[in-house]
Amino acid sequence: MKDYSLNNNYPLSKNGSVSKKTIAYLGFVLFGMGIGVGGTYALTNPQLLNRIAENPIVKANKPDLINPPAIAAMPAPTNFVVDVVKETGPAVVRINAQKTVKTRVPQQFNDPFFQRFFGFQAPHFPDNKVERGTGSGFILTENGQILTNAHVVDGADQVTVTLKDGRTLQGKVMGTDPTTDVAVVKIEADNLPVVKVGNSDRLQVGEWAIAIGNPLGLDNTVTTGIISASGRSSSEVGISDKRVEFIQTDAAINPGNSGGPLLNSNGEVIGMNTAIIQNAQGIGFAIPINKAQQIAQQLIATGRADHAYLGIQMVEVTPELKQQLKERGGVDLKSDRGVVIMKVMPNSPADLAGIQSGDVIQSVNGQEIKTPSEVQAIVEKTSIGSELPVEVSRDDRPVKISIKVGTLPTQKMSQN
Repeated sequence: MKDYSLNNNYPLSKNGSVSKKTIAYLGFVLFGMGIGVGGTYALTNPQLLNRIAENPIVKANKPDLINPPAIAAMPAPTNFVVDVVKETGPAVVRINAQKTVKTRVPQQFNDPFFQRFFGFQAPHFPDNKVERGTGSGFILTENGQILTNAHVVDGADQVTVTLKDGRTLQGKVMGTDPTTDVAVVKIEADNLPVVKVGNSDRLQVGEWAIAIGNPLGLDNTVTTGIISASGRSSSEVGISDKRVEFIQTDAAINPGNSGGPLLNSNGEVIGMNTAIIQNAQGIGFAIPINKAQQIAQQLIATGRADHAYLGIQMVEVTPELKQQLKERGGVDLKSDRGVVIMKVMPNSPADLAGIQSGDVIQSVNGQEIKTPSEVQAIVEKTSIGSELPVEVSRDDRPVKISIKVGTLPTQKMSQN
């Protein structure tokens, strides 16, 4: 019997004919071959491809490869710090100052014996040397009035101001106030970017703080933190010759940040960065902007700032102080509260009014007193030349005294 099967993969049916399943397989194979041949022909015949492309069904569903749909641009990541820096950064400047100082020759080099011994080999010291420093500042007015620290430009022979856009301009010091460490510098320019000024009297501990400046020569550096405390007295900060109640922040402040702005989350200046505590981290201090502006207005108007003055040195009454005064000075202090006057400056307003060492201040201008900073705050708000009522305890007796407020001498910054 003859075998009619094509191969072992396509068996015959029982009656000797090819099965339907086999025919189906062959149909798929031929169809595939047709697509392959047709596709090759189409690729080698552009006219055929064009006719296919113009088919309404194909044309309606094919993607536009020449003009692909625009991809929506992803928004740049942002937060309130980014917004504040963009808005305020252009108004922050770098201030370079240099001054010529007389060289101090060690005393032993002027000794005749030393000169005879060393002769011409004695070291030579130049008569003068140039000292340079860098700080920060921020622009208050469009015509170039800049606020910075007094210690940044104090005694400077030359001041240059570098703007964020790269321009470097000569600066003129309009005035400095070492008592509050505030200074104003003027540059000749117009239409400058300016900062927004906030209200430092409304600060709350825990709110955001942003510092911008040029620490260690690194321009336009931004650090963030919070307001750690407010109303820090100059004695707490360790600079008792200043008359400022400082803002404390943990935003990183380093040398070169001096004079730069401390901002809130709205981009408003709330303080001017001014001091750090050596070997401490996360502890920086700023002058409240309300105080800085008050001094700046005087410097712009007259080139100097006057401060109310009584002429006393004082400390808070504490059990420890009472014990020390009794053991060391034989003074038996009766009062348990208030501020004891340790020294009265000769010919000062307090001296002329009859204030004595050992008096304990109980109230000033009708306000009960507990700390020296409270006395300082009241005196600072008092007009020069006005009468200030003071009540003291002397030998355990109340004494009322009126002091005519004077002007703080520049050489006596540490007294109130």
